[in-house]
Amino acid sequence: MASHEQQAQTLVEALPYIQKFTGKTVVVKYGGSAMVSEDLRQNVMRDIILLSLVGIRVVMVHGGGPEINSMLHKMNHQSQFVDGLRYTDRETMDVVQGVLCGKVNKDLVAQINRLGGAAIGLCGMDGALFQAELLEGGKYGLVGNITNVNPRLVENALENGFIPVVSTVAQGVDADTAYNINADTAAAKLAAALKAEKLILLTDVRGLLTDPADEESLIRVVRLHEISALIEKGVVTGGMIPKVRCCVDAINGGVERVHILDGRIPHSILIELMSDKGIGTMLRRGN
Repeated sequence: MASHEQQAQTLVEALPYIQKFTGKTVVVKYGGSAMVSEDLRQNVMRDIILLSLVGIRVVMVHGGGPEINSMLHKMNHQSQFVDGLRYTDRETMDVVQGVLCGKVNKDLVAQINRLGGAAIGLCGMDGALFQAELLEGGKYGLVGNITNVNPRLVENALENGFIPVVSTVAQGVDADTAYNINADTAAAKLAAALKAEKLILLTDVRGLLTDPADEESLIRVVRLHEISALIEKGVVTGGMIPKVRCCVDAINGGVERVHILDGRIPHSILIELMSDKGIGTMLRRGN
C-alpha cells in the first residue's frame, strides 16, 4: 500500500495535468474486457467520475457486443459477421436497440451514480444525436454510416454537470429505421463534433505494436503521415485498421490527440491522462 508521501507525490504529479485539462472535453469509448470484468468496470467508472470532479468534461460512448450476443443466444438467433462487422438483420436490430439503449446504457448510468457520479443516459436517436444512412447498400444489414452529428443534448448535459453515457444506435435519414453504428466510429464522430481535446479508445491490446507477439514493442506516438506506412508494413492489421482510421477521422475533424489504451490495465485512463508515464499509443497530427 502506498505511503502518505507517495500518495501526496501522485497528487502533485497530477496537478499540472488537471490544470491543463480542466474545462476541456474528453470522449472515452468504452468496451472490450474493461466492460466484461466487474473489477475493471468499477475502475473505469471511478476514473471517469474523478475526471469529472476535477472539472474535465467527460463523455462515455459504449458498445455492448457480449450482451447482444447473449440475448441473441437466448433467442436462438444466429449471429453473422461480414468483414468483421455484425450483420444486422431486422430481428438483430431490435435486439441491438433494446440491449444497447436500454439495459447496457442504463446499467452504466446507474453504476456511475451509485459510485457518486452524476450520469445521464442518451442514445443516438435522442435529439437526433446520430443520423445515418444505410452503409454500403446494405452489405452489413441495418448498419449505418453517420451523416450528421447533433451534439446539443450532450453539450447541455455537460454544462449541467452530468456525465453523458451514449449508446451507438442512430436515427435513419433514408428510411424509417434505426441503424447499428460501430462504437469506435460513433465516438470519433462525436469527439469531432464536440471539438474534444482527446478521444480515448479502450481496447484489449497495449496499443499499436511493431511486433504483435511482443507487448514491449509498443509504439508510443504515431503521427498521421506515418499511418499508411504502418498499414503497408503490416504493423496495423485486421480489426486495428478500422480503429486507426477512426482515429485519423477524429484528428482530421479537430480532435487534438487520440489514445489507444489497454482497458485490461486498472485505471489506464488516469495513468495516461494524469501522469508522466503514459501507457498506450497516442496519435497526433504533426511533430
